[in-house]
Amino acid sequence: MPVVGQSHRRIESKGKITGQAEYVMNMELPGMLHIKVLRSTVPHGRIKSIDTSAAEQIPGVVKVVTGADLQNMDIHMHYGPAFRDQPVLAFDKVCYIGDPVAAVIAETAAIAADAVNYINVDYEELEPVFDVLEAAKEGAPIVHEVIRPAGSFADLKNLLPKEGSNVCLHYKLRHGDLEKGFAEADHIFEDTFRTPAAVHLPMEQHVAIAQLDSNGRMNIWTANQSPSFIRSEVAYVLKKPESQVRVRVPYLGGGFGTKLYVKIEALVAVLALIVKKPVKLALTMEEVFITLTKHATVFKMRTGVTNDGRIVARDCQVYWDTGAYADIGPRITQKSGFTAAGPYDIPNVSIDSYCVYTNNVPAGAFRGFGVPQLVWAYESQMDIIAAKMGWDPLDFRRKQVLTEGKIHATGQKMTSVGLDQIIEELDRSIEWTAFYKEKQAGAIHRSGSKIRAKGTAIGLKAVLTPSISGSIVNLFADGSASVFCSTVDMGQGSDTMMGQIAAEVLGLPLEKVTVVHPDTDVTPYDTITAASRSTFYMGNAILKAAEDIRDQIFAHISGKYDVSAELLSLADEKVHVAGRPELAMTLKEAIKDIFYMPAGCIIGKYVFESHYQSPDPETGQSEDVAIFWFPGGTAVEIEVDTETGKIDILHMVSAGDVGKAINPFQVHQQLYGAAVMQIGQALFEECRYDYGQMINANMADYKVPTFKDLPGKSETIIVEVPHPEGPFGAKGVGETASFGVQPAIANALYQATGARVKSMPLTPEKVLRAIREVQQQRTAELQQQI
Repeated sequence: MPVVGQSHRRIESKGKITGQAEYVMNMELPGMLHIKVLRSTVPHGRIKSIDTSAAEQIPGVVKVVTGADLQNMDIHMHYGPAFRDQPVLAFDKVCYIGDPVAAVIAETAAIAADAVNYINVDYEELEPVFDVLEAAKEGAPIVHEVIRPAGSFADLKNLLPKEGSNVCLHYKLRHGDLEKGFAEADHIFEDTFRTPAAVHLPMEQHVAIAQLDSNGRMNIWTANQSPSFIRSEVAYVLKKPESQVRVRVPYLGGGFGTKLYVKIEALVAVLALIVKKPVKLALTMEEVFITLTKHATVFKMRTGVTNDGRIVARDCQVYWDTGAYADIGPRITQKSGFTAAGPYDIPNVSIDSYCVYTNNVPAGAFRGFGVPQLVWAYESQMDIIAAKMGWDPLDFRRKQVLTEGKIHATGQKMTSVGLDQIIEELDRSIEWTAFYKEKQAGAIHRSGSKIRAKGTAIGLKAVLTPSISGSIVNLFADGSASVFCSTVDMGQGSDTMMGQIAAEVLGLPLEKVTVVHPDTDVTPYDTITAASRSTFYMGNAILKAAEDIRDQIFAHISGKYDVSAELLSLADEKVHVAGRPELAMTLKEAIKDIFYMPAGCIIGKYVFESHYQSPDPETGQSEDVAIFWFPGGTAVEIEVDTETGKIDILHMVSAGDVGKAINPFQVHQQLYGAAVMQIGQALFEECRYDYGQMINANMADYKVPTFKDLPGKSETIIVEVPHPEGPFGAKGVGETASFGVQPAIANALYQATGARVKSMPLTPEKVLRAIREVQQQRTAELQQQI
């Protein structure tokens, strides 16, 4: 193929390099006012009173708005993608430290920021709950007395909350006979693994502008990954028809899930409605920390294995700390819950996945959508079992990995899943087999206090299903084309990839295809840009829309020349007739022939919607729960300093089955980027709390990877097992390399030192403590032998 499968340079590269690419953060509208938000200082409490009088007297302050003011308006006060539990501004009580309580609208951002300090709030403090296991218990302080299901998405309509409890969702999966499986097991392993909250930290903070135009339409420019949802949810809040809300999204400076669904858009829209002027809210980086986090989790696992190395039973209990508001936590709890037992053919499985409210910062989508937390647990336990039984951990995985045609724990038959190929690539690239044989023979790669070792891990994720993507492709009279779609380019290079698909079908060079950025007045509906779904869903929509154009052209040419449409093809900007080269016609000539003039355009359109069978609410079983699955794997060689506990990654391999690489270079970039992001999660990133207050909510105290933390050698491996329904066989890739980094490093640490850490991150202090415990245990065992 001349375009698809080729590593074309990103079409937005020049604009970004020259600083001409458009971002909302840089936008200014005439007469625009600025917003700053006052946030709660208590984790759980009722608002007794708010005194705004001093703030209102500051020159340049236009308006100070509280939740009580909003109650006097004809709007809906709450929003949310799963449950409408989050108020535009808190008006009754606050649920975490950072909850928006009041908003100052001023002539400048500096004036607004200053005025916020002059607002006084009196709270009646309520008992908070911060620990997810405590919050899930009966009798725990209740965060939300009333929970309102949103009904916004088909897969969430059956996810009902448990009233009078902090467990806002309980997903269950039952496969086989768990008791029978454990009875057949020769050995049973029980472990508990923990992951902390972490933050996304995109380079561009949350920012939105809202303007009420002269026709009463609400115009919103926002740095958001889900413009179609923003339109519908803001319309709901304002009690306006969707046609009265227009949402535009230029480029995003990163998202990683924190910019999904409504974050600040409802607030700016309501404030624009109040002052009748354009308003802008740009969060500070410190505010980004307390807007959304990755879910902290507690994962309790019990696994039964036989002496011949078969896993026969696995019981999983996962607790997701969704914080003060559910956001998309219920979907994460369900979708990730599908795969909690791992990418393995286990005959007897029980999974209980709980989404739990606490008074911590809200948690939601984070690159990997909950799967990295699960893979960290089950892949760590895979090595624990293998070590105890004396098995090669990679062979142990080979023995039961899911392959083509096998039945997943959800009841769905696996299609296009290259897990076995990923295992072989990891083995080859890291030279695992040779390392393990040397290790069994007693070889230790030591240099002073530093020891080298290797580790591996694999994981599996289900794509968001059901889901919808619509596209329009317009072929102009000069033979160039525009693609209209609501996929947001947030650094993943989607504009380039979508353009490649259209160009391939239409026989055009990529430079003759323009991708129009999301504008809900212009671009069709798209569920979200997230969950590694865009290549598959929007790619299919664009492919079919382009094929619609192709078929219209073929219908005309076949009639003109009295030839079968099956003999026609598009390539090199021409229509070709098989066996009749003299009849070749340029696209420009073909369009002129169709419209009898060198003008007009041909429009193709398509809405791609996945098939889906909702899981049984009691068993979680479904024969069609995910339209595709994507697997990934990681292998690392590390060096750990036994005197300091510091881990350095010497070699990291990231492998992913992407179906078909539409743009191989971009696929390699996505694999590498996802893996590097997880290095921080593995080694030092965590949100630290003191009575609900995040105490490291700044870039000085919250540590992220720098160039010094990158692996000495990095390798990305593309595995291609084409999907029968994917565009040109493609699946997704954005999250694939995020799965296995944490457990691979932890498993390598064990191979090096015998130390097993069961809570992330692997900080030097934690690693050193674990190493000392192993050393003390070995000393005690030697003394007993003496």
